[in-house]
Amino acid sequence: MPGVSFDVRRDRTPVNNRWHCHKEVELIYIAEGAGTLLVGDHVRNFAPGTMCLIGSGLPHYWRFDDRYYERTDAPIDVIAIHFQEAFWGQKFLDLPENKNIRLLLERVKRGMLIQGKTRALIHSFDYLLNINGPYRIISLLALLSKIAGWAEITYLSSVRIQMDAGKAEEERINDVYEYTIRNFRRKIQLREIAAVASISPSSFCRYFKLRTRKTYSQFITELRIGHVCKQLVETDTPIKRLCYESGFNNFTSFHKCFKQITGMSPLVYQKEYKTG
Repeated sequence: MPGVSFDVRRDRTPVNNRWHCHKEVELIYIAEGAGTLLVGDHVRNFAPGTMCLIGSGLPHYWRFDDRYYERTDAPIDVIAIHFQEAFWGQKFLDLPENKNIRLLLERVKRGMLIQGKTRALIHSFDYLLNINGPYRIISLLALLSKIAGWAEITYLSSVRIQMDAGKAEEERINDVYEYTIRNFRRKIQLREIAAVASISPSSFCRYFKLRTRKTYSQFITELRIGHVCKQLVETDTPIKRLCYESGFNNFTSFHKCFKQITGMSPLVYQKEYKTG
């Protein structure tokens, strides 16, 4: 935007609804809306209250649930801040008072989930939408300082993944992600998803792992477990029914996968989240 050194915007509809990256760091707060977040090699659900810091060049995809496209009564409210790491100058970041912010920006390459006392940060997002002049920069500095100082941070991607294969490859992996997210609750045949990627079945598994650092079956399993987690929190559907509705065909295998990914059984997960 002309006349400003970084961008702050509020979105009421899904934007950048695809696998993408940008040179700016993204600090984002989901006030309303839910779906699946893909960032680097990480898959997780997002919901109202989610706050993330995503590094420059790190590919990600905020994939809102289908209901936000199919219904007009499903609200979305997202505040996103995009800034280049050194827009205020490297000398400024090197000041001893800014050490925590500098270290935060060095660590953000893998993406961060910001948790803990996030309610105290929400006002800063709203404030940045309406402030101008030098106070705008001061407010961003204060917000990052709070995150670096006392927020609970969970790293997202296990490795830093770069999108350096060009527009055609970006479109190809985006098509694979979108098709899989829409269809993971049933069995997706290898030849079927290979056709989406326009490559041979024998080449697809190698291609997917090269692009994402995980196998395609691992990716589908993570999507299915994420779907079950959401249903365990939002509904009272029996666990065994959720197992089969999410695409698993074996309850024992489902139970094992759920515990591997979440660290707890489905029943314990449900009890913990429903009791606060």
